[in-house]
Amino acid sequence: MHFRPLHDRVLVRRIDAEERTAGGIIIPDTAKEKPQEGEVIAAGPGGRNEQGQLVPLDVKVGDRVLFGKWSGTEVKIDGKELLIMKESDLLGVVEKTAATKKAA
Repeated sequence: MHFRPLHDRVLVRRIDAEERTAGGIIIPDTAKEKPQEGEVIAAGPGGRNEQGQLVPLDVKVGDRVLFGKWSGTEVKIDGKELLIMKESDLLGVVEKTAATKKAA
């Protein structure tokens, strides 16, 4: 893929939600909501502050992030559905803990 976001924008690929509940019930496609978690595929260089200095982004390629249900603009690049959004639309970065890494 040859796409580079500008300024403080990031390109995010949604991560599919679980198809079963904790109790083992299978959720049909018609009842699923759009996932609010994704992986950063590409990131711009950052925004500019009032002095014109470049302020780098806090996220980097490969980070798992959470975002709002209606955040971003949906685009199709190379047949893949992706989201372009500003870094400020991101709610946070999901970090794996040591306990999660051991379980995997």
